[in-house]
Amino acid sequence: MLPQTAEPVVRAFVERADLASLALFMWAAVTTGLLVWTLRELSQANRRFDAFVRELARFNERASRD
Repeated sequence: MLPQTAEPVVRAFVERADLASLALFMWAAVTTGLLVWTLRELSQANRRFDAFVRELARFNERASRD
């Protein structure tokens, strides 16, 4: 379930019975992942909106010639 890179970190926390720190680490990791995903989605939405505005400007330019 966990990536192989996270397994030694989790094992270290469990061996020391420091479950509060493990929970905080997992929360921070998930939150960071969600932030990265959100920024990536926002960037893609921004690119799509920019392409839409460019196409709309091109359409308006063609329509004003007639």
